[in-house]
Amino acid sequence: MGDSPAKKSPTLPVPGRRNILITSALPYVNNVPHLGNIIGCVLSADVFARYCRLRSYNTVYICGTDEYGTATETKAMEENCSPKEICDKYHAIHRDIYKWFDISFDEFGRTSTPQQTEVCQSIFQKLMENKWLSENTMQQLYCDTCQRFLADRLVEGTCPTLDCNYESARGDQCEKCGKLLNPTELKDPKCKVCQTTPQIRDTDHLFLELPLLRDKLEEYINSMSVAGAWSQNAIQATYAWLKEGLKPRCITRDLKWGVPVPHEKYKDKVFYVWFDAPIGYISITACYTMDWEKWWKNPENVELYQFMGKDNVPFHTVMFPSTLLGTGEEWTMMKTISVTEYLNYESGKFSKSKGIGVFGNDAKDTRIPPEVWRYYLLTNRPEVSDTLFTWADLQAKLNSELLNNLGNFINRVLSFIAKPPGAGYDYVIPDAPDAESHQLTKSLAEKIGKLVDQYLDAMEKVKLKQGLRTAMSISSEGNAYLQDSQFWKLYKEDPSSCAIVMKTSVGLVYLLASLLEPFMPSFSVEALRQLNIAPETHLSFCDEKGETEKAKKPWDFLPSGHKIGKPEPLFKELKDEDVEFFRMKFAGSQSDRKVKAEAEEKKIAEQLKSTKIREGNAKKQQTKPVGSSKSKASETEISISKLDIRVGMIKKVQKHPDADSLYVEEIDVGEDSTRTVVSGLVKYISLEEMQNRKVCVLCNLKPATMRGIKSHAMVLAASNEDNSKVELVDPPESAVVGERVSFPGYSGEPDGVLNAKSKVWERVQADLHTDAELVACYKDAPFTTSVGVCKVLSIASGAIR
Repeated sequence: MGDSPAKKSPTLPVPGRRNILITSALPYVNNVPHLGNIIGCVLSADVFARYCRLRSYNTVYICGTDEYGTATETKAMEENCSPKEICDKYHAIHRDIYKWFDISFDEFGRTSTPQQTEVCQSIFQKLMENKWLSENTMQQLYCDTCQRFLADRLVEGTCPTLDCNYESARGDQCEKCGKLLNPTELKDPKCKVCQTTPQIRDTDHLFLELPLLRDKLEEYINSMSVAGAWSQNAIQATYAWLKEGLKPRCITRDLKWGVPVPHEKYKDKVFYVWFDAPIGYISITACYTMDWEKWWKNPENVELYQFMGKDNVPFHTVMFPSTLLGTGEEWTMMKTISVTEYLNYESGKFSKSKGIGVFGNDAKDTRIPPEVWRYYLLTNRPEVSDTLFTWADLQAKLNSELLNNLGNFINRVLSFIAKPPGAGYDYVIPDAPDAESHQLTKSLAEKIGKLVDQYLDAMEKVKLKQGLRTAMSISSEGNAYLQDSQFWKLYKEDPSSCAIVMKTSVGLVYLLASLLEPFMPSFSVEALRQLNIAPETHLSFCDEKGETEKAKKPWDFLPSGHKIGKPEPLFKELKDEDVEFFRMKFAGSQSDRKVKAEAEEKKIAEQLKSTKIREGNAKKQQTKPVGSSKSKASETEISISKLDIRVGMIKKVQKHPDADSLYVEEIDVGEDSTRTVVSGLVKYISLEEMQNRKVCVLCNLKPATMRGIKSHAMVLAASNEDNSKVELVDPPESAVVGERVSFPGYSGEPDGVLNAKSKVWERVQADLHTDAELVACYKDAPFTTSVGVCKVLSIASGAIR
C-alpha cells in the first residue's frame, strides 16, 4: 500500500514550494468498507494526492482507522472480544483492502495511539484555559440491567420525526431520514445489549461552547469557502447548521473505550468520538513524523485538502475548525473540502450495518482488476448528486471505454510498431522529422494541448470526474487520428507520414499513461512497461520544467530509435454471464449470502454421501465397452484407456473467492494456454505446497462450473484409508510438462509413458481423488478401477470427453 513512503525520510514542507496536506475521512474500524465508503473518502483523496505528486508538489496523504467510541464497544460485544482486538482485526482488514485498491497513503495509522491521547488532551487543556468549555447536566438513558449509561449507539427505538417513524433508529441518528438525534428523543427506546427499556437519569458532561465561537468560525467559513472553492454540497450543509443556530456541543461520553478526559471530575469519562476523531489527522501525522507541527501549525505555507462523504461535513466545517480556533494557536486550517454524495447499489443503498452491496474484499474476490474498479468508481463519482452502481453499467464502462477505447488505441499503436520489417517497425520508434508540418498531426496536437490544459484545470479544482473524462478524451482523439490517417495504407504509400503518425501516437500512449496514473496506477505501470519505460519516468507536468507545454508536441515525447516492450492486451472483456453471476452473487445482504453459501455446501456434502465408490478390475474394465451398464446407465464403466492424464505445472494458485475449501489453479498441461482448474484441497494441502509444482492432471473431463468458476480438468491426489492424510500424486522429477501418465500395474498405455508415484504409501492401495465439492460436481456414478496400487474415485457419467 502507499504507506511504504513512510519508511523513507518523511516529507516535510519546504518554504517557497507548494506544500499540500491531504486527509480523507477516517474510516470507522468496526466493519469492512464498501464501495461507497471507498469512493467517498480514501480513493478520491488518493487520486488527488497522486495528481499532486505528478505535478511535483510537496505532498503528504494522511489517513487511518477511527477506533474509539460506542460502535467499537458494540462490535466487541457482538464478537465476544475486547475493543482493542476488534480494532486490531479490522485495521488489518482495512489496510489490506486499501493496499489492493492501490491507495497511496504516506501514513495509514489509527486513533488508538499514545500520540492521539497526547494531542487530544493538549487541545482540550487549551480549550479549558481559554474558557471555551462549559459544564452541564444532561439527561441520558441508563440501563439498570447492564448498570451503565447508554451511549447513543447502544440505544435503538422509533424515530420521532414526523412522517418517518423508522423503528430501528439509532440514538445518534436515524438511518432512514438522516436526522441527528438524542437518545432521549426516541420513542420506545431499547438497550441494544439486553433489549430492556432504559430509564432517564442525570449525568454531568463537558460542552464546547459553539455559540461563543460563532464569530471566529463564521469569519473562517466566509473567507475559506471562497478561497478554497468549497464544493456546493459542503457549503449548503455548513450554512444549514449555522442557520439552525449553533448550540453547545457535548464532547464527553460515559464510555471506557476512548481518550480519557484529563479532569478530576470527569476522569471516568472519555471524549466523544466526533471531538477526537478529526484530531486523529494530527496524531497520525505525529506518528508519521516528529516534526508534525511543520504541517499542522504552518498556515502560511501549507494547504489542507480534506475528502469525505456528505454526512461528515458539519464535523469538518463547524466542529473541528471551532475546536482548533478555540485553542488560540496558529493551526493549518482546511482550505478545500471535497464532498461526495451517496453511491447507491443496484436497487437500494449500500449499508455497512446491514451488509448490503459490494464490499472491499468482495471487489478483490471478483478477480476484476483494481484499475477497473478504480476507473468505474471514479467515472461514477457522486460529486453533485447520488449515483448508482450497477453491474451492467460496470460492464458497459469496462467494455466500451477501457477495452474498446483506451486499450484498443494503445494496442493498435504498439502492435503496429512491434510488427517485423515490411509490416511495421520491429519494436523501434521511427524517426519523424517535420511532424509539425503534417496537417492532420498539427490539428491533433492543438486538440491535445487544449485537453491537457482542461485536465489540469479540472484537477486543480478537485473535479476528479471531469479530469478523468478529459484524459479519456485524449484516447478518443487518438483513435480518430489513427482512423483518419489510415496508417496501414501510409506504411506502403507514404512512409514518412506513417512514421509521423506512429511516433505521435506512441507519444499519446506515454501521455495517457501519465495523465491516467492518478486514476489507474497499475494500468499506468503496465502501459509504461510495454513502452519499455521505467514507471518513475512518467511526465510530471511540473511548471518549472515546462512539461505542460511539451504536451502540445506529442511526437517529441519519446525519442526515435527507442525500443518498446512486448504489446499485450491491457483489459479483458466482462461478459454477460459474468454480470449475471455477480448480480446474483451479491443479491441481498452479506448475511443472506452467507446462509445461501452454507446451504450450498450442505447440499454438496449430502451429494457426496450418496456417491458410490466401486472397485473393479482394470482388465475387466478395459474390455468392457464404454456406455455398457450393469443395471442402469449411471453405473456405466469406462475403460482407463479413455483417461487423458498428463503431467501439469501449476503456474498460479489462489483460494477460490467464494468457497473456503477450494483452490483455483492455472495449470500448464502442454497446450497453447493454461487450464483453469478448481480443486478441493485447501484443508489438506497448504497454498505454499501448491505453488509452482508438477502434478498429474486428468484433462478429458467436460468443464464444470464450481461456485462460479469453470474447471477444465482435475488435479489428482492420494489419501490413506480414512482420508486423514491427503497428498498430491507426483510425477517423476524428470517428467516433462504435457506428457501422458500411466500408473504402476497398468500396461495398456503406449510405450514410453511415465509412471506416476505418490508419497502416500501407508497402505497398499491409495485413493486417487479430489475432494467432496469436486466429486459432487461430477455427480454420482460411473467409473472406478483398480490399477496396481491406486484406485480412481468415481467420475461423472459422461464427464470424460
